[in-house]
Formats: sequence, C-alpha cells, structure tokens
Amino acid sequence: MINACKDFLELAEAHSRKWQRALQYEQEQRIHLEETIEQLAKQHNSLERAFRSSVPGRASNPTQSFSEGSFLTPKGEDSEEDEDTEYFDAMEDSTSFITVITEPKEDRKAEGGTTGSVEWTPADNVLDSASLVPQEPPKVKRRARIPDKPNYSLNLWSIMKNCIGRELSKIPMPVNFNEPLSMLQRLTEDLEYHHLLDKAVHCTSSVEQMCLVAAFSVSSYSTTVHRIAKPFNPMLGETFELDRLDDMGLRSLCEQVSHHPPSAAHYVFSKNGWSLWQEITISSKFRGKYLSIMPLGAIHLEFQDSGNHYVWRKSTSTVHNIIVGKLWIDQTGDIEIVNHKTKDRCQLKFLPYSYFSKEVARKVTGVVSDGQGKAQYVLSGSWDEQMECSKILHSGPSSPSVDGKQKTVYQTLPAKLLWKKYPLPENAENMYYFSELALTLNEQEDGVAPTDSRLRPDQRLMEKGQWDQANTEKQRLEEKQRQSRRRRLEACSRGCSSEDEKEADVYTPLWFEKRLDPLTGETACVYKGGYWEAKEKQDWHMCPNIF
Repeated sequence: MINACKDFLELAEAHSRKWQRALQYEQEQRIHLEETIEQLAKQHNSLERAFRSSVPGRASNPTQSFSEGSFLTPKGEDSEEDEDTEYFDAMEDSTSFITVITEPKEDRKAEGGTTGSVEWTPADNVLDSASLVPQEPPKVKRRARIPDKPNYSLNLWSIMKNCIGRELSKIPMPVNFNEPLSMLQRLTEDLEYHHLLDKAVHCTSSVEQMCLVAAFSVSSYSTTVHRIAKPFNPMLGETFELDRLDDMGLRSLCEQVSHHPPSAAHYVFSKNGWSLWQEITISSKFRGKYLSIMPLGAIHLEFQDSGNHYVWRKSTSTVHNIIVGKLWIDQTGDIEIVNHKTKDRCQLKFLPYSYFSKEVARKVTGVVSDGQGKAQYVLSGSWDEQMECSKILHSGPSSPSVDGKQKTVYQTLPAKLLWKKYPLPENAENMYYFSELALTLNEQEDGVAPTDSRLRPDQRLMEKGQWDQANTEKQRLEEKQRQSRRRRLEACSRGCSSEDEKEADVYTPLWFEKRLDPLTGETACVYKGGYWEAKEKQDWHMCPNIF
C-alpha cells in the first residue's frame, strides 16, 4: 500500500507539473493576444487618421458639425451624383431619396392649379411660429454649474477586457466611468425640448404635428453627443421626480421597476395638453472594440384635445474606441413613429458614421406619410444639431443608378427649421458636458420622496468630487441591494424557472403597475397615481429604505 501511495504521489506530481505548464502557456497566450489586439487597434486608429488627413475636404473626426443646406439638393444641381456614389461600408445606409427644392411662386406658375391647395404661409402655419406657448419665468432659481470633474486617470481596457460579451449592468464598475446622474435622470433629460410638444398641441394638421413629434424624438439624442460616461444604474425602487409646472409646464416621475434586467417606468403630464409614458429596459453588450446600448420598450405620447396617440421606439447607441483612441458615440438604426388614430407614419433613418462615406456626420433623414400612405413631408438634419422639414409637392422615381437601384425624387418647398439644439453652458467640458437642464437635475430639493435619486449618497459624493468615498459608498449600496434581493427570494414560495423570474414575481413597483398595452400587445408598467398626492401630504411611509 505504501509503494502504491508512493507511485500515486509521483504520478500526481508529474501530472501537476504538466497542468502547470499548460496553464502558464495559456496565460502567456492570453497576454500575447491582448497585446496583439491592442496593437491592431492602434494601427487601425493610425490608418483612420492617415486616411482622413489624406482626403481633402473630409471631416477630421466624427464630431463634424451640421451645416445648413447640406441635406437638400438646390434646384438646378445635378442630383445624379448622390445616387451614383458608392459607399465603402453599406449602400443601403445611404439616403433612400433625393429632394429638389422649388420656390413656391415658381412652382405655382409651372404647375398651374395643381398646387393651389398647398398652404405654406407664416400666418397660419404652426411650424413657422416661434413659440405659441409662452413659458412663465421660473419661480425657483436653478443652479447653473456643478463642481468641476476631477482629473482621475483609469485604464478602461484593464477592466473591460474581462467583460467581452457580458451584460454591462451585471459588471461592477467604479464611479470613474460614471457621470453624477442616474439612468432615471438621463431618461428625464428627454424632456429638454418639451416646447416642441407644446407647439404640436396647436397643430390642426396631423402630419404637421407628426413633424414636431419626430423632431422631439430626435432631440432626445442631442445630449448624448459628448456624454460617453455611464449614468448610475438605479437601485430597485429608486425614483426621480421633476416638478416643473411653474416654468416647463410639466410633472415627470420615473421609478426603477426591475434590476435584472434594468428597467425604468416613466410618466409625464403637461398642463399644455399632452402626456407621455414609457417603460425602457436597457440592454447593453460589450463587443470588444465598441459597446452597444439597446433601449427596449415603446414610448407613448398622447394629445388630449385631438386624441392623437403616437408610439415609437428608441434607436441603438454605440460607444466606439473602447480599447484605444478617443471615445465617441453614434446613433444608428431606423425609428418608426405611428399615429394610431390617423395611421400617419414617420420613417426616420439614423445613418451610421463612416470614414469612407461623404454623408454628413450624425445625419438623420425621414419621410412623413399620411394615413393613405402618401408622402407629405421630408425631414432632414442631424441628431446633435437640428432638424428641418420640407413640404412635398411632387414625387416620382429617379433614373436607375449604376447598381440598378432607384431612389424616390421629392420636389419640395424650401426647408423650415423644426428644432435646433441649445448651446452648452460655459465650462461644460469640465462639468461632464451637461446641458442647462442636466445641471439642475441632481440639485437638492425639499419634499421629494426618500427614494429620489437626488438623495443617493454615492452619486452625491461623486458630484462633489469625492470619488474614493463614492466608490466605497457604491459598494455598500450594492451589497445592501443584494441582501434585500436575497430576502425577497427566500420569502418567495412560488416555483419559478429562474431567480430573475422569481424576483420579478416578488417585487411590486410602488407608483406603477403592469398592464397589457393594447397597441403593442406587450406588458408594460404604467403610472397608477398617488405620488403627487403623497408629496402634497408629505406622507412617504410606504417608501422602502434603499439608501
């Protein structure tokens, strides 16, 4: 037996040395692969810079700004150049139509009585009016700055290289990659250009109203152009209110209704005659060189007087140059906005940025069609600067291009400005590139619920520049949330197929409830009421202790 044990020990030691050598080899190969990927990324980055510098007149970076008139082809210009141009990455991503501007008087002479029904005069057109809904001056003075962002250096690749293919919300991240706002507050930022909806209330034409709704949907991305930092993932049950009836004419409430996957419910009421609600679930994946963020869920907008009910979904956001180079964000994909009362539709296309395309960076194009499917307006612009609309007088097919594809040619009146981005505040580059509204969102207010994002301690510490303390506090809050989750799961007696399903069954949102959406056929959380009444009474006994 002793000899047998001795033989076994020698054999085990030999195998152990063999596995140690194999492990060491795999570790060396992994390090070599990481170095190779990083080197390739650097070479790719230098090739891109070399290409941009070698082509005259090309934007040197993806932050090229929108210039007026770059989307519409003036009358008399040869439009064949656009349709015959081949792009390096994807031909189908180019604009699918051509617009030709026609002066109103000239067109009426040419077409005779065929365009007599087209009314496009400043006197009776809502799209021309500067502001039909005067805003009252705010009764509360809001802050205009926050402490400057500290200059902490941290290697993003050193953390992200172990997270390829994983769900981002499940990766513990230090606050160094965050901005001092929660996802609930970022969702509320969509309301920055609420005046577009206030103006849309007064539209007598549903297709004109659709133009303003489309501009509003695009405007929500304008705040993201420099905002490559990650917002705080809200705690389960965390809320955020925006009570701005005095100056913005609206009240907004968000609640985090699920933690895995992260999902937030949002309801907005405007005293100017519209309401908006949504439940957005954020799905994000790290793909190696870039990060994809896919907001899932429908956005509903209803105008009380007309009963027009619009539904649309958000596009995909992509953060590039995760490994090396300057981080930048792009919006891609198609958005369809549907008016379920009139059946009007708007098809918006967010063109992906490409070094090899002559298209303007961050370009957005779209067509608004009435209930009969006839195109009425062409939309054009960029999601970080402005949107315009042009009334369509006539449409027809173009001559086939080199690859046999045809584009629709729209004869339009001159474009009218729908929306233009507000300039950023002074010193914005040192304040996380926050807009004027974003600077006020985390400002401390009295009377808010104890679950409000303004009261979240790690976020407040980060805003003050105390990042080390913020990281410690973040770990405490996350551990507290894990303990609460374990208690909920232990108390659940139902047999569910997974822990996430079990948690979904156990947790009940405080201010929202799940209902079947008759328009989309999906189950979503909608506001059930009670929050503003509780605020008025200052009765928050039902709120959980999450901070």
